[in-house]
Amino acid sequence: MSTVAVSLAGRSYDIVIGPALIDRAGELSAGLLRSPRVIVVTDETVAPLYGARVYHSFKNAGITATLAVLPAGESSKSFASFGELLNALLDQRPDRKTTLVALGGGVVGDLTGFAAATLLRGVDFLQIPTTLLAQVDSSVGGKTGINMRHGKNLIGAFYQPRLVLADTDVLDTLPRRELLAGYAEVAKYGLIDDPGFWAWCEQNGDAVLAGDATKRTYAIEQSCRAKARIVAADERETTDLRALLNLGHTFGHALEAETGFGPDLLHGEAVGAGMALAFDLSAQLGLCPPEDAVRVRKHLAAVGLPVRLRGIGGDNRRAWDAARLIEHMRGDKKAEAGRLTFVLARGIGKAFVTRQVDETALHGLLDRAIAA
Repeated sequence: MSTVAVSLAGRSYDIVIGPALIDRAGELSAGLLRSPRVIVVTDETVAPLYGARVYHSFKNAGITATLAVLPAGESSKSFASFGELLNALLDQRPDRKTTLVALGGGVVGDLTGFAAATLLRGVDFLQIPTTLLAQVDSSVGGKTGINMRHGKNLIGAFYQPRLVLADTDVLDTLPRRELLAGYAEVAKYGLIDDPGFWAWCEQNGDAVLAGDATKRTYAIEQSCRAKARIVAADERETTDLRALLNLGHTFGHALEAETGFGPDLLHGEAVGAGMALAFDLSAQLGLCPPEDAVRVRKHLAAVGLPVRLRGIGGDNRRAWDAARLIEHMRGDKKAEAGRLTFVLARGIGKAFVTRQVDETALHGLLDRAIAA
């Protein structure tokens, strides 16, 4: 078991990483609870796998626990589902000392965190992420939110958890596609500012995905340390530092929007494709060496991420359109004064934020990506 500290004034918390943490959730969180009562928010996929174990973990620690179960999938990140969740929570008559527990992937974490920020004007919450993507990204840093028809995560709040428990055992039950979606976010940290970690990923990515416990734990720990460092320096993205965590996301969110936030494209898959496009654009603009863009695309494709647009959704018939993708980008929450915002790179480990991308060049890049 290892611990990564997220250091924030008055809101610091730990990320605990290791095996069998679900069965220790009550023990490890008891000292943080304002009262011995929690409501565990989970989804229909995770509840049968881990709901009873989490419930008994809290019960054995003398903590009263109840469950609220959501439909699984990105479609639950909507105002309608959010309202249903709040009513389900209020049905259980919580008070301001009740703690919510997010047990699930990024959708459950984002919804539970947003609910915690607004329920009774704010209650505490804990994160028990059950996907690799949630363990290395969405459960850390306090971003919560829901999707709108205008785009992804456009409504939400910065609201930090009291504790994150990343149980490495739960990853053994994930299908490879879900692991790959999380791995894209792992690799992202190397591309932002740690070329040594990127090189480690190139050498060890297959082992991480295959279930090597030591390497998987190392990947999670290094990812959490990288994100914790950035969040501590720029919690609310008031500078461009935290925006670096959005490498690949301007492209990725547009791809998600075009596929209807549905099962054809998982968030991590979109980020992987988006990172390849970000490095391609960087190389096209003369910002980074072309061989770095080739290296990024080669590794992401080698582990199995769908970096070619034709491969998204499992068929070659999708009618991608460059102009429509750019329109989706205009709704991105990072856009400023009508200018698109991108995280590009001067090389591997040298990411930076820019709002000076020529749209003609962008359109050309997307046309070539669609045709490839």
